[in-house]
Amino acid sequence: MEKRRICLVIEDNDDIRGLIGMVLRRAGFEVRSAATGAEGIAAAADPAVSLVTLDLGLPDMDGHVVARAVRALSSAPLLFITARAEDDDLLAGMASGAAAYLTKPFRAQELRDAANHLCPDPAHAPASADDQAELAKRRP
Repeated sequence: MEKRRICLVIEDNDDIRGLIGMVLRRAGFEVRSAATGAEGIAAAADPAVSLVTLDLGLPDMDGHVVARAVRALSSAPLLFITARAEDDDLLAGMASGAAAYLTKPFRAQELRDAANHLCPDPAHAPASADDQAELAKRRP
């Protein structure tokens, strides 16, 4: 059975949430979204979620609080996408569980690359040693 890559996008801005979703769908992800920290935390409890993007400037709670709550519920990598670009922000992001950090404005290719790095597409993954041996047996 093929494993789906499901990304949860936690972003309060409708336009940015839509852009992130479009880029990730084109990269092969199924995208789910949440506009608040509370919605995001609830959605992150789904074990099918394989990647979470998170804006730090949410209307209902600080993104670092959301990150720690998501981290307690899920082992999915956290990709912060935020306008907070100072070194202290980056360090605080990593301390609260970020696996990667993009600053706004970001380029679509940066987002695709980061998402694919954190959550590789199993359809494009190199074959395991066992798979390679099996393929070698079938060759004429």
